[in-house]
Amino acid sequence: MTSIGGAEMVDWNLAVATATRLVRPGPEVSRDEARAVVAELRRHAKASEEHVRGFTRMGTEGTHDTPVLVVDRPGWVRANVAGFREILKPLLEKMQERRSTSTGGAVLGAVGGKVTGVELGMLLSFLASRVLGQYETFAPATRELPAGGPPDAPSGGRLLLVAPNIVHVERELDVQPHDFRLWVCLHEETHRTQFSAVPWLRDHLEGEIQSFLGETDVDPMTVLERIREAAQSLAGGRPEAEEDDGGRSFVELVQTPAQREILGRLTAVMSLLEGHADFVMDGVGPQVVPTVAEIREKFQQRRAKGASRLDTALRKLLGLDAKLRQYRDGERFVRAVVDQVGMDGFNRVWTSPNTLPTKMEIAKPADWIARVHRKAES
Repeated sequence: MTSIGGAEMVDWNLAVATATRLVRPGPEVSRDEARAVVAELRRHAKASEEHVRGFTRMGTEGTHDTPVLVVDRPGWVRANVAGFREILKPLLEKMQERRSTSTGGAVLGAVGGKVTGVELGMLLSFLASRVLGQYETFAPATRELPAGGPPDAPSGGRLLLVAPNIVHVERELDVQPHDFRLWVCLHEETHRTQFSAVPWLRDHLEGEIQSFLGETDVDPMTVLERIREAAQSLAGGRPEAEEDDGGRSFVELVQTPAQREILGRLTAVMSLLEGHADFVMDGVGPQVVPTVAEIREKFQQRRAKGASRLDTALRKLLGLDAKLRQYRDGERFVRAVVDQVGMDGFNRVWTSPNTLPTKMEIAKPADWIARVHRKAES
């Protein structure tokens, strides 16, 4: 448990325990089936390296020391709590400073980190049953959750594949399991390639996030209220949450003018990364995944439809609807650029932070081409 300024803002251990207790059980599989799924996901992750590197023409060094971890839902929770704990330190420190002077801080102090930990755990239990895979970049390495990179590095990243969720979705969509598992691995391997082949990307992204959090001007009570609203929605206490809160997300609550600029840059980067992964998955898929057309169609329908009314409310509150737009907008950007200047021309995007697209350029790929290519050629 982290103690900041002598007071616990979030009981992280309790968040893990709560999420682990509340998360839905995965699909029923025998012990032998579970072993086979884990082994196949590892094989597909390994095979995906060559497919992705060949298609993207990105560097070949750096990937092999980045571990692939096939995890269950509690394992995903533990990895993400470790990442949140690391990345949120500046915000929690700032909130701690305000606790003694603000009304919200007094209330948060009275409620304590344990309640916040429980409610955060409720949210994580919701998310843990939905994520298929993730390239986790920020959490420090532990024996249970190793990471790549040199020993003195904060984290070299790790690829998480959430086996029960992959099995659940392949059954729900009624698609060929072996094809679906490889298809998922292609997407997640693209993210691993992005970070391992572009050495400056992790530090750049972390710097933007820390700048965003450093500019946060929000009282602790507001954050607590938003966590509580999300948790109560999850528990069924506020089924009309999406109407009551006007669709605001956590991110939208903590924006200052400076943050809006940072958020615009972060949105562009995330759109690029997610769109690039979708583009690569579609580009490689027809060559190695026989039923890719059926998988893509069914998965897109699932993405667009979402689930229940409650799921929609929580997506809005957590800002997950924005992530869906990032897949769409980013994929259009990558496809348009590759069509115009080829894969090598697109790969100039990885040269430096200055060659990343802006939020406006994501919507207008020709502007990025004009800025990066014509300037370089003049």
